[in-house]
Amino acid sequence: MIRETNLTPRTAKVIQTARDTGDRLSEISPLVFVEDNETWRGFIKIYPDVRYQEIEGFGGAFTEAAAVTLAKMSEDVQQQVLQSYFHPTLGIGYSLCRTHIHSCDFALGNYTYVTDGDTELASFSVSRDEEALIPMIRGAMGVEGASFRLFASPWSPPAWMKTNGAMNGGGRLLPEYRAVWADYYVKYIEAYRDRGISIWGLTVQNEPHAVQRWDSCIYDAHDEVEFVKRFLGPALSRSGLENIRLMIWDHNKDGVYPRAKAAYSDPEAAAYIWGTAFHWYSGDHFGDLDAARYRFPDKKLLFTEGCIEGGVHLNDWSTGERYAHHILGDLNHWACGWVDWNLVLDEQGGPNHVGNFCDAPVIADTRTNTLTYENSYYYIGHFSKYVRPGAVRIGCSVFTDELECTAFQNPDDSIVVIVLNRTDAVISYHLQFEAGILASGSSQPHSIQTILI
Repeated sequence: MIRETNLTPRTAKVIQTARDTGDRLSEISPLVFVEDNETWRGFIKIYPDVRYQEIEGFGGAFTEAAAVTLAKMSEDVQQQVLQSYFHPTLGIGYSLCRTHIHSCDFALGNYTYVTDGDTELASFSVSRDEEALIPMIRGAMGVEGASFRLFASPWSPPAWMKTNGAMNGGGRLLPEYRAVWADYYVKYIEAYRDRGISIWGLTVQNEPHAVQRWDSCIYDAHDEVEFVKRFLGPALSRSGLENIRLMIWDHNKDGVYPRAKAAYSDPEAAAYIWGTAFHWYSGDHFGDLDAARYRFPDKKLLFTEGCIEGGVHLNDWSTGERYAHHILGDLNHWACGWVDWNLVLDEQGGPNHVGNFCDAPVIADTRTNTLTYENSYYYIGHFSKYVRPGAVRIGCSVFTDELECTAFQNPDDSIVVIVLNRTDAVISYHLQFEAGILASGSSQPHSIQTILI
């Protein structure tokens, strides 16, 4: 728990997570602002009058794997996990989350919402989701003070709609089923709405450039544009769902600009598209985000998936640092939000129906009914807890490449500065956000600080 303090206008609260200490989203001594004598060096400078993109939120993904894992834990542990993520003060205040349309790799197996060959979608039912996934989402909605928006992504159409006759292993959507598949999204949104869950947005297809051994489907840029402008966009509009935020790509950053260029250069398609979704698995590629923003400044950029692959990595500090580096870099290059992958996984990093085990910020040991909060949980929390929806990124200039920094102004006018140190050294700095005054601080080795002004 972070103790709330009453700060004067010339002090700033500092929240810290640091390796080799017990600090985990812990409040440490505040920074005290004093007059600048114009002789000091080593500034982090904040410019509130320089304003960039508005922030939609931060969060993670509700998956069948996460829901089934959580359901195996005792009721008090289940509530602890949900509160840790969604409570605005006792947790880290998640505000934007993702889920999957029928099965993904982090499900117990391939499944769809209709029987084979049902082109009328008369058999459409989300009963499978009602077993674990929907109860988890509802549980999060029931956390005191929780407020989050939800978007959904398909990993594959039903096998009978595809060229390869299987949900796994790539394949493509058969042209004759494009209209049916578009109506499937509408049915999904309506079914969830009937169960009290609003869908805020959609991505057209998860990772449309990857043939995976799990649920996957290939769309080239032309396929995606044609599907959006001739089928999915019109289907949403006909059903009164034109306010759904529709996102293209939903794959790695190195493909953001080419895909955005193809989609937004088609006015008919662009009219339906809210933004471009992206993942981190190809590396930094922040330049692709800059290029897309420069060419298409009215379209959003949203990070929608990232995780540490290769199973559980307990107590590996580099995982949290990887998260923070990407979150900070993406935000500094115009991303409007950042959404992690599975909210919780079991001791193996699953379940996953093809053995594609991964890490998660919360690991639930279903054998012992115990939880491990990975450092990634705390690193994400330095952003999600303090940078609230509606915040605006503001100017931030740092004196050394040994520190990574970003800054925001929240809707309540509070200033949030985040400082990441991935080095082995203590790095001293002077924080200046108004002419004539500054505060002296230090960044501990392998640490992250959130400074609240």
